[in-house]
Amino acid sequence: MPAMACCVDPAAANFPPAYATAAVGPGSLTGLLIPPPTSHVEACHWSPTCSSELYKVDGWGAPYFAVNGSGNISVRPHGASTLPHQEIDLLKIVKKVSDPKSSGGLGLQLPLIVRLPDVLKNRLESLQAAFDYAVQSQGYEAHYQGVYPVKCNQDRFVVEDIVKFGSPFRFGLEAGSKPELLLAMSCLCKGNPEALLVCNGFKDAEYISLALVARKLALNTVIVLEQEEELDLVVDLSKRLSVKPIIGVRAKLRTKHSGHFGSTSGEKGKFGLTTTQILRVVRKLEQAGMIDCLQLLHFHIGSQIPSTALLADGVGEAAQIYCELVRLGAQMRVIDIGGGLGIDYDGSKSTDSDISVGYTLGEYAAAVVQAIRFVCDRRSIKHPIICSESGRAIVSHHSVLIFEAVSASVYESPTMTSLGFQYFVDSLSDEAQADYMNLYSAAIRGDSENCLIYADQLKQRYVDQFKEGSLGIEQLAAVDGLCDVISKSIGAPDPVRTYHVNLSVFTSIPDFWGIGQLFPIVPIHRLEQKPSVKGILSDLTCDSDGKIDKFIGGESSLPLHELEGDGGTGTGKYYLGMFLGGAYEEALGGLHNLFGGPSVVRVSQSDGPHSFAVTRAVPGPSCADVLRVMQHEPELMFETLKHRAEECCNGNGNGISALANSLAKSFRNMPYLVANSAASSSCSLTAAAMNNNGFYYCNEDDEYNAAADSATTAGEDEWSYCYA
Repeated sequence: MPAMACCVDPAAANFPPAYATAAVGPGSLTGLLIPPPTSHVEACHWSPTCSSELYKVDGWGAPYFAVNGSGNISVRPHGASTLPHQEIDLLKIVKKVSDPKSSGGLGLQLPLIVRLPDVLKNRLESLQAAFDYAVQSQGYEAHYQGVYPVKCNQDRFVVEDIVKFGSPFRFGLEAGSKPELLLAMSCLCKGNPEALLVCNGFKDAEYISLALVARKLALNTVIVLEQEEELDLVVDLSKRLSVKPIIGVRAKLRTKHSGHFGSTSGEKGKFGLTTTQILRVVRKLEQAGMIDCLQLLHFHIGSQIPSTALLADGVGEAAQIYCELVRLGAQMRVIDIGGGLGIDYDGSKSTDSDISVGYTLGEYAAAVVQAIRFVCDRRSIKHPIICSESGRAIVSHHSVLIFEAVSASVYESPTMTSLGFQYFVDSLSDEAQADYMNLYSAAIRGDSENCLIYADQLKQRYVDQFKEGSLGIEQLAAVDGLCDVISKSIGAPDPVRTYHVNLSVFTSIPDFWGIGQLFPIVPIHRLEQKPSVKGILSDLTCDSDGKIDKFIGGESSLPLHELEGDGGTGTGKYYLGMFLGGAYEEALGGLHNLFGGPSVVRVSQSDGPHSFAVTRAVPGPSCADVLRVMQHEPELMFETLKHRAEECCNGNGNGISALANSLAKSFRNMPYLVANSAASSSCSLTAAAMNNNGFYYCNEDDEYNAAADSATTAGEDEWSYCYA
């Protein structure tokens, strides 16, 4: 069969653009292609408001994120109280952070986490205000004081901010391991003396000793028994250390919610004590003369509690246990309702979803207070202090992960001359001719559905012949082109494109890969333009799971804009943001393909002309940093490669110097793709870079920036020998 080296060109083949015609013979499909259906929807001018509706920003983003008049995502750092001039344009942050220092930027490389401490502060205040209102309006005779479970995000500055912002209302911390307990102890030394330090999780003698030491240091520490055998250690060690402990018990409730996040609740949950075990704990404490030490009841229904009805059911059951412990002689003071306060990841306000909730902060607080008050009043029990461990609801909104789409798959319309098309038809085998005639007949009838079926049959026959070796690659490409033209002509939807993003899903969005957690992902700019492409996101890792192909709203693709530049190479920047990922993602992220964490900046609202100030900036881990984590020694690796360079360059000093410089930079740069040489050469921060033309300034974090500069300088000195 003759080889074909041409593609299909609808114009060159005289394909009419508007309608089918039968005034041609079966030797050509010229004129038989079905026109795409005409849309009856009025074409309206696209606006930022349209994009806000398309991406449901007002649903999941309120009151902290919105689409501004420029078509960019903006941050409202103070929630509903944010004034128009206080809004922060995310694109401006990205530009100033990623621009080279020579252009007035910080020279940081993407991907990037933008931390927003003002949002964190607003979340804490909103939670406290919701409970304060519920307490006051219902005549509740005790108060609310929460704790932040540090497992949600152990970043030093996140935890320190929470302690600082929460100090006026006695906000404390919860720890579930020895390292978490150490950081909580250290941070709470600067917090409110009444703030609770709740010690959860499995415990050994060292953990319990450390918790008792915390109490000795005048921290308001409570050791919560997760396993019955922990009590013996607490009793023994408290006597040895001469410290009177405050003890809590975690109860396994019968109440359980369905879905992924309810798996830790119920009678067969991972943590907690059954009612039988709780009774044994009470008896042991009575025998040890320590029943007055039992002061807190803890329980956890599960994360993302979907409805207040389920919440009230669980809280009511726990309140009954609390009242029974009071009756048995325990000096109960606190009921800790655990976590579970959910957030609305998709804006649907649904009670039947793992990624949404059907209530507000105020409704959540009112349901908790009402359920406890009702049981305690009925039992004539003094109202307890209400504590919650709401981590996800506190930190999810405070950070945004920003990354760049660097390229996209491109589907080009093939071209073929009329003569080439006729040559292609004449070269078909007998079986393929039959498929072609069926295709021709369907086109005559205007039967677009069968056109596609017969085109697929023709294509599959060519694929089979190609696999047998009886067909050349040019002919296979020609039939691919024909089928693509037919598909487009009958109005078949464009295939979903793959956008390649400068990111590791495993490192930065591990919950998507691990448990199918969905997060809002939105372009942070160009939202004044209508997105014309449906795409999925593919990361840099050499792994088929390194992609995002499920999105909020049950969508299998994301509306995106064409990348600027020829062939989808994207000479213009195209930035996407993942929102509501401030909880868990940073701590869970791994090092798949040795991609480390993102760069991080801390951005506060400012009264300056640009509405924000970067108060801290940290480059992401370098290639050397991630190699060290896996027990490699970058310095020795460099020496080995430098020695090989000396051998291969035959004494050429300039060549050795150039190779050494290149290798050293590779060790020091981030593992991610580098947009330009200016960005790649800017891996360190200086005080000058943090004070650009009044755009950035440092305030309360000056000492932290100085420490970062010192560490970076030390790193540069350490590697100075790398340069010839």
